Amino acid sequence: MRPQIRSLFISFIVLLSSFTAKGDEARRMTRQQYINRYAKVAIAEMNQFHIPASITMAQGCLESGDGNSSLARDANNHFGIKCNNGWTGKSVRHDDDSRRECFRKYKSAWESYRDHSLFLRNNVRYAALFKLKITDYKGWARGLKKAGYATDPRYPERLIRIIEQYQLYDLDKNYDATKEAVATSGKEQPDYSEQPSGKEDNRIDHFSIDISDSQSVVERNGTKSIRARKGDTYEELAAEYGLKDWEIFNYNDTEKGHEPAESSIVYLEMKPSRAASGNNYHIALAGETMWQISQQYGIRLKSLYRKNRMKQGDEPKPGQQIWLRKKKPRKR
Repeated sequence: MRPQIRSLFISFIVLLSSFTAKGDEARRMTRQQYINRYAKVAIAEMNQFHIPASITMAQGCLESGDGNSSLARDANNHFGIKCNNGWTGKSVRHDDDSRRECFRKYKSAWESYRDHSLFLRNNVRYAALFKLKITDYKGWARGLKKAGYATDPRYPERLIRIIEQYQLYDLDKNYDATKEAVATSGKEQPDYSEQPSGKEDNRIDHFSIDISDSQSVVERNGTKSIRARKGDTYEELAAEYGLKDWEIFNYNDTEKGHEPAESSIVYLEMKPSRAASGNNYHIALAGETMWQISQQYGIRLKSLYRKNRMKQGDEPKPGQQIWLRKKKPRKR
């Protein structure tokens, strides 16, 4: 291939990749859009299987990254249910607690919601939950963790936070106590008579809540980032944006146990090794840390230390010039 043709071909591929990435971002659902889209399904499942709609909805948000996780997109699996209990349907391999674990694959998201109901209703491990009141979402959240649904020790708190922040307990008010709970073998086809129709963002007219503290994804030094809300944790943000816990900690040069302060920058991608053009250096303020500077300019912390010939853990002195794009000059 001639150099000129090769160069044009590479440019075309880069341009095409850029359009694809922008298209993927445009298709990304917010948490509110996800709730609006699937709330009716959660209510229908509640009235057929007596599982609080608030719990189903919060689990869907958390487990699927609001429908944006690769497992939800590629396999319509919104609840992270693995290929156990004699599953004979289709499956996909996905990294979770271990590499390439087997997860169930569904024809549609609605089928995933039905299988979630059957999974809880027909499993003796969760029998005690059905003795709780339908409005006891806190009891259900803690009971799911106790029964072994998730290994995350903060799983109940994360569900409860979503339910209370988005007022999902209002969904449980649609419970029809006159209907008998269904117990099935799971072999019959799910009843999709409650499947929503129409435009996805306006399907639940009575349940469209305006969340004033919703986040906007913005690019900082070419890297997608958000501002943390009050009470946010890195784990919750990872789930909300379809990331693994270790990814969000890695992207933000921090460790488990550290939580973001309100309005602080949280990166959703790996930061570059240098600052944007025009930001050659930074004058350190009193009490400012290298980590804070790396977050402010969107630079990997290790790169920032290397550029300034500093040891990991060293902090700048007030007035010190911190190099952001090139290495600190050597003394002659």
